[in-house]
Amino acid sequence: MLKTAVRRRESLPMTRTYPRAVFVLAFAFVFALPNAGAPPQQPSATAPNAGLAPIRQYITSGWDKLTRSMDRCETVLNSGLIASPVLYLPADFAEPAAVKSLEAQCKFRVMHLPVPIHEAGSVDTSKIDPPGLLYLERPYVVPGGRFNEMYGWDSYFIIRGLVLDNRVELARGMVENFFFELDHYGAILNANHTFSLTRSQPPFLTSMILEVYDAEKKAGHEDRAWLEKSYGYALKDYEMWTRSPHLVAATGLSRYFDFGDVPAAEESDSYYRGVAAYFFLHPAEDDGYIMSTMQMGHMARAPRFGRTYAMDVCDATGDTDPARCTPGETFTLSGDYYKGDRTMRESGFDISFRFGPYGAATQKYIPVCLNSLLYKTETDLEHISRELGHADEASNWRARAENRKKRMQEYLWDGKRGLFFDYNFDKQQRSTYAYITTLYPLWAGLATPEQARAIVQNVRLFKQPGGLVMSTQESGGQWDFPYEWAPMQLLSDEGLRRYGFKDDADGESFAFLSTVAENFRRDGTIREKYNGVTRSTEVHVTIGYDANVVGFGWTNGVFLALLNELPAEFVERLAKEQDAPLPPAVTPAAAPATMK
Repeated sequence: MLKTAVRRRESLPMTRTYPRAVFVLAFAFVFALPNAGAPPQQPSATAPNAGLAPIRQYITSGWDKLTRSMDRCETVLNSGLIASPVLYLPADFAEPAAVKSLEAQCKFRVMHLPVPIHEAGSVDTSKIDPPGLLYLERPYVVPGGRFNEMYGWDSYFIIRGLVLDNRVELARGMVENFFFELDHYGAILNANHTFSLTRSQPPFLTSMILEVYDAEKKAGHEDRAWLEKSYGYALKDYEMWTRSPHLVAATGLSRYFDFGDVPAAEESDSYYRGVAAYFFLHPAEDDGYIMSTMQMGHMARAPRFGRTYAMDVCDATGDTDPARCTPGETFTLSGDYYKGDRTMRESGFDISFRFGPYGAATQKYIPVCLNSLLYKTETDLEHISRELGHADEASNWRARAENRKKRMQEYLWDGKRGLFFDYNFDKQQRSTYAYITTLYPLWAGLATPEQARAIVQNVRLFKQPGGLVMSTQESGGQWDFPYEWAPMQLLSDEGLRRYGFKDDADGESFAFLSTVAENFRRDGTIREKYNGVTRSTEVHVTIGYDANVVGFGWTNGVFLALLNELPAEFVERLAKEQDAPLPPAVTPAAAPATMK
């Protein structure tokens, strides 16, 4: 029998190409990621019985190393992929003197955005050329060494750590930067970069506001005027999430939605090529994500998105001689796919198969996480209203929160499986993809006691030696099994505590903290994510972003928050672990069986 193989070909779109961008700093950074294949960095020698002091010092000193400011050259300069880096100012914003003085010194350009921006998605980002960093007034903390921007939901978990480390002024400045984004860029952005002007990120603004306000109040510096101002900005952020297109009127609940429908400029061509191959080879999962050029030829005004691909049928001889290949059908990924891909990035969970393969249907789902955060926003705004003496507004927010809770119970709760699931409103069916965000309703306080008990019984689905992993599905993406992330650990553990499951919360917090601390002892770093099965920083991500960046802002913040909530005996036990010999590293082969 003649063996055949499929060969992929691709060509550029006829109308436009989309360059890849990489956000990398040009200057040497203390949290340099070791080269692939290099031996792990050895931590510096510490005094015997040092306990948690070395990792605490790493976190405390790390805030300054991770801080960026627009009055420093290195914040704007990048890796040189753009010959002349650009810092963009709002269209109607005068160039600050500090920026003007650095412009010539640092050899970057300062430009104004083409038009004032009052709402997300109101500007065509493809016409902002070259792309560049967006100006912010105050210093901010970035996630890790390769990043140059302030990120939306990262900042909440960073702020939790800053407050615990008595860096409240820096935390307040980051919240003020989000106010600046709302004033001048139309929304709280995924990141302060022109690429992100079409999308936001999970809404944590009221949580950040209250972290800062409560910390200042506790220190004897209550600022009710600032809280009043913050309330106005929180309203503006909330309104974006609760009107079309983010609001799905038929359900009364909200979805993620990116206003663009072309390839994400920051993503690689190879990634999209892999996506195209997946849907071509898995037609049962192609929900309109592939368009053949023949189909497009029959359309009166056929759109063209990204690259065009082809699958050739070739003899499986190991060579790609055209003479041994028969040209196959040419096709492109559709605008609906790119809409879902970009929307997945607004969700923060890039990449998981939770919203379909490669997150392609993200815009068609009512997510548990987003609506839990909006419920939390509504209850926060109720609290702020009462704090400010606005009783009528507080009652209105209570009614809104109760209405959202009722609708979430209707659409998102699966009583048989004892978990919350996302809802595909396009197909009018609840997902069956078990995901760690089922614990968000506990953190937000909207689950009933009975639901909380059911969820706790099912937490075993996510339990691994290193803590709670993202899902039960190994898709190859970083936001699925076997990976665990600090933000999910914090929200899950605090949700468990809120409903009285203290022992469960203590156990899971300790497992995660122990994993982070053990790996810190191995290489002297804290990372973006961890392998929950092997309790290591070893990652084998096969689709999308595959680095495991050092730093790391939200892991640092969560480490402090979980440590602060842990009973004294657990903290003492964790400290003693740091002075014991390191256990042997767990290899994937020796780890518990992978969940499928």
